[in-house]
Amino acid sequence: MSSYKTAGSQDITSSSVVGAPCWVSLTTRDMRAAEEFYHAVLGWEWRTGRLGDEYRFASVGGVPVAGVSAVETLGQATAAWTPFFAASSADETVARSRERGGTTAVGPLSFPPGRAALLADRDGAVFGIWEGELVADWQQWRRAAPAFMELHTRDVFDAAIFYAEILGWASEGAGSCEVHYEGEEVVLRSQGDVVARIHAGAVGSAPDPAIRPHWQVHFTVDDVEACARAALAHGGSVLRGGTRATEAAVLGDPDGARFVVDPRPVRGD
Repeated sequence: MSSYKTAGSQDITSSSVVGAPCWVSLTTRDMRAAEEFYHAVLGWEWRTGRLGDEYRFASVGGVPVAGVSAVETLGQATAAWTPFFAASSADETVARSRERGGTTAVGPLSFPPGRAALLADRDGAVFGIWEGELVADWQQWRRAAPAFMELHTRDVFDAAIFYAEILGWASEGAGSCEVHYEGEEVVLRSQGDVVARIHAGAVGSAPDPAIRPHWQVHFTVDDVEACARAALAHGGSVLRGGTRATEAAVLGDPDGARFVVDPRPVRGD
């Protein structure tokens, strides 16, 4: 993951923002179609890092914001967006996940200068962890492509406990994420930013992957309606919303990976 660095970037490690989302990665069957789609919809530019042509980095203003991997390199994985959370130790995080009923799909594997693993929580929602140097300064990443993660699950509080225990949420460690309970929703904050939310309502046995427990990636944009039009024009789909610039929309890329575009908050209102 950290094989692409920008000029003058600082060596910020996962320990600085432990427990917070620190990267997003897409698996896809058609790399070229994905590049063209996300360039049109989100304005991303693309380049190859040391991992070769099978893993590409998207950037905004020269800041790396996301990665795309050819699905063939990941066995039976399907097209999907996956959030990665910062970990101080990949081995310890994987061990804690297993102890608490989670499963390990891949890793930990070394991707110098760091290590990564792909996990699933007790309800089957897939997520990744990253230990080591971050691709970009965390605040730069947040500013370049504002994003937050949303977990749809069966039991909000059980999920919050699982992630708190394996990722160190609400701990006394430096840089620990803050957990807030707002009604029936759990809100995660890091350095003052809302970086994740946990909602109830997912059904474990549902045939539709959008109804089963899953993490969903949100990107903040200036014009939701324009993104929806671009998605349709480049082989994607609009699954919900997309008719107004100021309301969120759920979009699908040409390979079926779903994500959400949210309107950028208006400052000074």
